[in-house]
Amino acid sequence: MKPRDIALLQAALAYRFQRAELLEQALTHSSQARELEALQTAGAARVADNEQLEFLGDAVLGFVTTEELYNRFPSFREGELSKLRAHLVSEKHLIGVAQELELGHYLNLGRGEEKSGGRNKTALLVDALEAVLAAIYLDGGLDAARRFVLQSIVIPELERIASNGSSLPVTDYKSALQEKLQATGRPQPTYALVKERGPEHSKTFTVEARLQPLESTGKAEFIGRADGSTKKNAEQDAARQVLEYLRTVPLEANGRTKRNGHTQ
Repeated sequence: MKPRDIALLQAALAYRFQRAELLEQALTHSSQARELEALQTAGAARVADNEQLEFLGDAVLGFVTTEELYNRFPSFREGELSKLRAHLVSEKHLIGVAQELELGHYLNLGRGEEKSGGRNKTALLVDALEAVLAAIYLDGGLDAARRFVLQSIVIPELERIASNGSSLPVTDYKSALQEKLQATGRPQPTYALVKERGPEHSKTFTVEARLQPLESTGKAEFIGRADGSTKKNAEQDAARQVLEYLRTVPLEANGRTKRNGHTQ
């Protein structure tokens, strides 16, 4: 398969390179570079591949993403920011970006990688995406790299998450809740199975996650209640409700809740 004209890729990236050789290097897999070297005479210069660019791009991606989350979500705690950053820079997310840009069509691959389907391999595509980011950084500076990261990687995904009614792509809500309560010095919640119904092979469980106040009064401050096909699923959904409640309640450093200007 013949790689496409990289002018099309530059249009997709919304960035035009001053040094087109940087983009070519970002798209050159080591398999192609080693094959070209084998055809050269002894003592010829090494053919550049995208491995070092991928290393740099990974760092630029992490920095720009961290900076954006820090500025965008000033009320998020470190654990929340870390989870969101981990999602945004994950292979699972980046492969979607690489496929949308159709990076596979532009890769320079050796014959072995070409035959083994390298243009569709997740690792190769994600590495190429990070290498392209590094090439933009080296060609146009941090501002150009930041624009690409935000426009192509970060903001579309944040908007998708928000449209689904969630501020974080958290699936382990119980762990997230535990971390949040530990960080604010609050007691851990208690989980109670309050009902189970249905036949043995198809039960529905109702669980409550009870948020305890900082000072024990015997009465829960908030109760998340959820149904699930397993007790674990119900507990996760109930924990999610408690997390959502906590995000609506301003907290002082000692974990006390503040309402209407009064500390409780």
